[in-house]
Amino acid sequence: MGKLSKRNVANMSICSEKVPLPIAEAVKVVKSYLDTKFDETIEVSLRLGIDPRQSTQGVRGAFSLPHGIGKEVRVIAFCEGPLVEEAKEAGAMEVGGEELAKKIEGGWLDFDVAIAHPSTMRFVGKLGRILGPQGKMPTPKTGTVNIDVASAVKEFVAGKVEFRNDAGGIVHAPVGKKSFEVEKLAENISAFIDHVETLRPTSSKGVFMRKAYVKATMSPAIQLQLSG
Repeated sequence: MGKLSKRNVANMSICSEKVPLPIAEAVKVVKSYLDTKFDETIEVSLRLGIDPRQSTQGVRGAFSLPHGIGKEVRVIAFCEGPLVEEAKEAGAMEVGGEELAKKIEGGWLDFDVAIAHPSTMRFVGKLGRILGPQGKMPTPKTGTVNIDVASAVKEFVAGKVEFRNDAGGIVHAPVGKKSFEVEKLAENISAFIDHVETLRPTSSKGVFMRKAYVKATMSPAIQLQLSG
């Protein structure tokens, strides 16, 4: 095991008690950790009572946080005709059809979210092997395959987050920046947890929301107190 840095040792001493904390209190602790040279992302991790090996128990979706995530989200849009200008006005950094798909096939991946009009899936569908592993493949379940391309672009540019459980049944999502006020981070976290609670698969048994943690990019995680 590698030696902990002085910064990590100091941060771990700030919250030495390993007990779950109310959301606002946990956020205060994370914000009290020693600052880095950049505005760290605050992330929430939820350990769910699901069997990720079962296709019927997957948890994924997209959610608009009340206060956004505090970063510029690079959104591209697959659409044609009059929708092209609408998508550009909504904030899409790149808009196109088959030519945009070919650009991605050529190795271009400098974007965070891809929105696609259903009519463009005839060529976007071929990008699954490239965008799938990146978590950028448009899908109806997350709202990234959408008839209203402009509205979808606006939502993601404003900070709508996509999420899906990993192989361990854990959902990770950014919920803001360390520079956010405590109240805004707490509201983002509470809203996200409440939303994920509504996505419980019908085949999931027992406790669904098992544990929740919050951390900054370079800090230890703090366990959250869950209600119910």
